[in-house]
Amino acid sequence: MIEQVLDEPKGLGKDSKQEVEGAIKIFIFLLLALLFLPVSVRCAFAVIHPVQLAKSADTPQCIECHEDKTKGKDIHPAVGMGCMTCHLIRNTTDTTRVNLKTARIATLCFECHADKQPTPANKRQVHPPAAQDCLKCHDAHTSANEHLLLKPATGGKADNLCLGCHSQGLNVPDKGSRHAALDMGCDACHVTHKLGEIGKQEFDFHLTKAVPDLCLGCHDTKDPKLVATHQGQPFAGARCTSCHDPHDSKSPKLMQKYLHQPFADKSCDTCHQPAKDGKVVLTQASAKEICATCHSDKAEQIEKAKVQHPGAAGECTDCHNPHAGSFPRFVQPNPVAVCETCHSDQAEIQKTQKVLHQPAYKQGCSVCHTPHGGDHEHLLRVADTNNLCLTCHGPNAKGAKVADSTDISIFDGNVRLPENYLNQVFVLRLDDRGRGHPQELHPVGGVVDPTDPEKKRLMTCLTCHTPHGGAKNLLVPAKDKSGSLCAQCHANINTKRTAPPGPAQKPTNAKDKKKQQQQQQKQQQQQQQPQN
Repeated sequence: MIEQVLDEPKGLGKDSKQEVEGAIKIFIFLLLALLFLPVSVRCAFAVIHPVQLAKSADTPQCIECHEDKTKGKDIHPAVGMGCMTCHLIRNTTDTTRVNLKTARIATLCFECHADKQPTPANKRQVHPPAAQDCLKCHDAHTSANEHLLLKPATGGKADNLCLGCHSQGLNVPDKGSRHAALDMGCDACHVTHKLGEIGKQEFDFHLTKAVPDLCLGCHDTKDPKLVATHQGQPFAGARCTSCHDPHDSKSPKLMQKYLHQPFADKSCDTCHQPAKDGKVVLTQASAKEICATCHSDKAEQIEKAKVQHPGAAGECTDCHNPHAGSFPRFVQPNPVAVCETCHSDQAEIQKTQKVLHQPAYKQGCSVCHTPHGGDHEHLLRVADTNNLCLTCHGPNAKGAKVADSTDISIFDGNVRLPENYLNQVFVLRLDDRGRGHPQELHPVGGVVDPTDPEKKRLMTCLTCHTPHGGAKNLLVPAKDKSGSLCAQCHANINTKRTAPPGPAQKPTNAKDKKKQQQQQQKQQQQQQQPQN
């Protein structure tokens, strides 16, 4: 069909052929975009009603055909408020269309459920479907399940609503372990819409209670088997998820992914004496002294580093769990929050900025900074800023395989990352002289930074990008009035869209052709005028 339309002998010239081809491409793009729109958006489009309705049609008239929307175990209160609470009737000469009052389902839902609407402060804590696609989990009218859920939050993959997106407990290896609480249903531990203080486990993971109170609802700390498993050490006040994965694990006893060697070997007496009066008794006067017996290199680094980190001068257990964790090196509560406890300015960026640098706020600050002290300004892992950035974004970026793990490492094994991490990073296509970003031959370093009034500082990645977070995509600051990042250095740049360099483009329509002819005539007249 397309070949027939574009066949030149049918009377279409080259320009017309390009126009038709472009129109077909646009049509196909729009069709695909519509198909892949979320249900919540597609549903907002007007639907042709099978019969003509008066604009004054009311709920009783709707129920004559849609009585099923008013019956069920759990009925949406809005149904009782009337169909026109959510729907609109639009009539043309011979067609009735019924659509929603708002373009997005979520916008309509938030008119009543304002407490569920994301705010700038909590938007990253909100369960993603709850932020924009309410119908992914809920039926808008009636359901056989509590809270109008499409499926219950219990059962296997085919029956459990949550397992449509999540895979916890589904692929447990033979020698692994699975939490029996999963059989009680996801809502035994989670409340999907629960929000609160950012960084607190209870709210970040939408838990019914904080740990350990949640765990103690099923597990008795006085159970002789549990006491023996913990070798008589007090654990009632411990955060259970520090050592145990709450869903499943590749190891027995739901052990976390990363285990401290003495803990993994069950050599508790390396650090602990028998408990006394229900309290932990260490083998040394402080946890730091115990750590230094094995990690003397870190103790020396903290003490003698050229650029010291004050936070590392305290107890090691301020930042590291001594037993296990779900992150490398057992940082607690996670690799980001562990730093934000002191660095409140970075915590504020996470709360307020639209775009965040992924390694800083997902993998952790230690991807770029040495937490125990180092030789470089700002505790950066390398002296040259560009070398730091190009370790991940450079054309030769590559991680080393970590033994007995799916992780990879960079910076001589000092930073561990998920195995597919570098595959998801934007890679710069630079030439052998380090040029080529954001366009061919453009330098990324090695020249004087034009934004430096004293013309002493060299250009680096930070000339154009902010390292942690910002309001614009690609972490660009755009400081000038025109909003153009490039205008910071190129003062005479035309920020308006112009034709690309090269041969003049052919006019694409009659209006453009006429305009070009007028310009040519004007130029010819100017050339023919006698010079004084």
